[in-house]
Amino acid sequence: MNNTQAHVATVPGLRPVGRASLQQRVYDELTTSLMHGAFAAGQVLRMQAVADTLGVSIMPVREAIGRLVTERALEVMPNRSTRVPLITEARLDDLARARCLIEGELVRLAVPQMDADTLALLRRQTDACEAAFARLDEEHATETSVLNHEFHFTIYHAARSKVLLPVVRSLWMQSSPCVRASAIIYGRNPSLTAVHHHWALIDALEARDAGRAVAALHADITQSFDLIRADMKKAEHE
Repeated sequence: MNNTQAHVATVPGLRPVGRASLQQRVYDELTTSLMHGAFAAGQVLRMQAVADTLGVSIMPVREAIGRLVTERALEVMPNRSTRVPLITEARLDDLARARCLIEGELVRLAVPQMDADTLALLRRQTDACEAAFARLDEEHATETSVLNHEFHFTIYHAARSKVLLPVVRSLWMQSSPCVRASAIIYGRNPSLTAVHHHWALIDALEARDAGRAVAALHADITQSFDLIRADMKKAEHE
């Protein structure tokens, strides 16, 4: 190993990308990692480390990070470094409200589109998510986040809304620190049930009951955000 190789930094949660459509591929890899909760709140993303990990030059990384800053998935610090936004109570409230509104409408649109194959897929995804939560610890927080993402976006894609789907993708990128934080809280508290609202949502979708489906989704979203709020308040008093 030469000196250059020995000092290459890497960023956990990212994979090298190919050369085709390089700028878009870098952006896609970063957005996927964000939506899957690969990065913790406050984590600094250094451009050179990201470029080294992805196997690309600085330029496409700079452009991708710039897009993500514009989309509020990342933020620029006074020293010009870029980090994953911190979790604050005001941000929790804002994100929870927006997600309930947008994702609730996607669920409502998805209800008439449900078929047996999609419902069976949702059940398999929930089984896998439940099993992942059963063995969850902090090192495996990303696994449950990936499975949770797959479940929700199976429903949202079924809604067939070309306008709302990009909006919800942006909300999930902005929610990424919350996704990871809630997974870690679940891991510390085995008595908490993380996916029972998923089962309630599946039952409502199968019954084609839009009101009950939206209520189950809202309960799923707010449970995670409420856990984070409670954890933050507990930390303040310790």
